[in-house]
Amino acid sequence: MIAAVFQYLRLIGTVMVLTLLAACGRTERPAPTRESIATVSARQTAQCLADLRTMGVGYRSLPDKDFGNGCGLSGAVQLLDIGVPVTGITAIRCGEARAFSGWVRNALAPAAYQILGSELASVQGMGSYACRNVIGTRRGGDRRSGHAIANAVDVGGVTLKDGRRVTILNDWTSPDPQVQRFLSTIHASACKRFGTVLSPAYNAAHRNHLHLEDDRAGMCR
Repeated sequence: MIAAVFQYLRLIGTVMVLTLLAACGRTERPAPTRESIATVSARQTAQCLADLRTMGVGYRSLPDKDFGNGCGLSGAVQLLDIGVPVTGITAIRCGEARAFSGWVRNALAPAAYQILGSELASVQGMGSYACRNVIGTRRGGDRRSGHAIANAVDVGGVTLKDGRRVTILNDWTSPDPQVQRFLSTIHASACKRFGTVLSPAYNAAHRNHLHLEDDRAGMCR
């Protein structure tokens, strides 16, 4: 009887040891965190949409969407008509849309006519919303871009009604003094309207566009 009890206890001990060893072989992985985007209040969005209507800007409101991992839309619109055709722009946060529309109308278009002698035919955008990190800098690889919340627009160039095209890639260092003056003027005006403005003078990642972001960073490069 005693021998049977000892044999039973030995069996239980063996099972416990095997169980512990199996547990040690597993790597417990915490559940992935889901970073939410900073949302825009309903009041801010309503005021911004009213401002767009006052400006005569045509737009379509877009539903809020949090895609996780720091990407999503809040208080975003699709611009339909700002007075000048703009290509390559999709979802855009309302505040950014307001700043961008004002810049195109009151800075870009007048500068084209006054400096280059032709009305503005169109603006070539290179994207607004994109779920990605900051690019081109060492410290940016682990930080979401303003594009991840549709709070930034990239502009590659413009087309004039006389047929000329002025692009950031080909004309940023143009030998033509008027083209230089035009690009310098619109860059300076953008810095007064947007919190972050990045150009080819910033880094190689921006060699072909101006990055315009509606934040309060106070960065003009």
